[in-house]
Amino acid sequence: MATVALVIATTLAWAAVSYAMTPRTVAAASGELQRAIAQAAHGDMLLLAPGRHDGPVRLDKAIRIEGNGQAQIAGNGKGSVIVAVGDDIVIRGLTVSGSGNDHQPIDSGIFVAKGAKNVLVEENRIVGNLHGITVHGAHDTVVRGNTVIGRRDSRMNDRGNGIYVWNAPGTIIESNDVRYGRDGIFSNYSKKNIFRNNMFRDLRFAVHYMYTNDSEVTGNISIGNHLGYALMFSKNIKVTGNLSLKDRTHGIMLNYANSSIVRGNLVRGGTHEKCTFIYNAHKNAILDNRFEGCGVGIHFTAGSERNTISGNAFIGNRHQVKYVGTKMVEWSTDGRGNYWSDHAAFDLDGNGRADTRFKPNDLMDHILWSQPAASLLLGSPAVQLVRWSQQAFPAIMPGGVVDSQPLTQPVVIAVADRVAALERGVSPIWLKGGANADVDALASH
Repeated sequence: MATVALVIATTLAWAAVSYAMTPRTVAAASGELQRAIAQAAHGDMLLLAPGRHDGPVRLDKAIRIEGNGQAQIAGNGKGSVIVAVGDDIVIRGLTVSGSGNDHQPIDSGIFVAKGAKNVLVEENRIVGNLHGITVHGAHDTVVRGNTVIGRRDSRMNDRGNGIYVWNAPGTIIESNDVRYGRDGIFSNYSKKNIFRNNMFRDLRFAVHYMYTNDSEVTGNISIGNHLGYALMFSKNIKVTGNLSLKDRTHGIMLNYANSSIVRGNLVRGGTHEKCTFIYNAHKNAILDNRFEGCGVGIHFTAGSERNTISGNAFIGNRHQVKYVGTKMVEWSTDGRGNYWSDHAAFDLDGNGRADTRFKPNDLMDHILWSQPAASLLLGSPAVQLVRWSQQAFPAIMPGGVVDSQPLTQPVVIAVADRVAALERGVSPIWLKGGANADVDALASH
């Protein structure tokens, strides 16, 4: 309810400002835009004529700049192109290009700075800047419906982010299309943010999340990136209804992420190393997700404890679970476990639960993970005998994950036709072995 109230209050504030604005047309001529901004009064609307307008510009009052999709603001290759430092500013319908190339000041197409409040950045095309849109210390910013196309002229780890959020409470980032550059959204030291319904392609991380608490990542789509959703050193996050399709290494990663809800997400691989990686993450609820076609469905490690894992579907992964531990970990809650595509079992009473429990790993899995050279013995009679013995005498099975109430039907998560077509057609550079094929997504984060 608090989030809804924030959105309503912010929308009403913009509506009030917009109502008071008086349209003024700005010619596409050298110096005209800077002159119009300097002369503008609080509440003015500047309608930019089609064509090129010179940047950089600084917005320090409540004005509205509109381009109707036909005006371009081009920087001079130094600093940020548009810097917003005032309240109740609207930047809409522009093409923005020509930032500098310096990471230290975070050169960006649009830079919403500390002290700004209630800034709306909407329906712009941000092309070829170091960072696309940066929200740096501002409050209650909305970044909506923008297309951000990053640079491709350097190594991926050296590029800027599509959208960068730092210490910016109340930021809403929704319905943006981000492609190329480094990370789609990089959020650091922030809180009470909402990232929803965005599209991310050809990036290192779709969403890179560090020290960002009490926030939401909902309904986003990651296609063909190195890693989908990397949620690190954060707590009280809602990660719901997201798609990770043909991402390279991980679909969802929780690294020191605690007390969060991960529900209703689809990770579908074919190129994934791991659908999901849980590393030193505690008290999370991982519910009703679908993990499909990965090398490992879920890798669970580093003492992660008190997590609830229920209602998920593990389908066609080479290893459904990778967990090296000595104690039994139960993955069913309130009589509801998970669906396992390799669990051959009956449901004689028709209650939707298999009649036998499921243990996804055995002793040989533990040996192979700790001693990879042992894989040379996989086809040997000795290995087959060990595995047969464990099935015949479950008491000799090692510790690990056990699902006492496995489901007989998997959760189904729909993918829109348009998104499925993008998934089928994805051909990222790393998949073809070209530039950035050797990028380690976790090497610098």
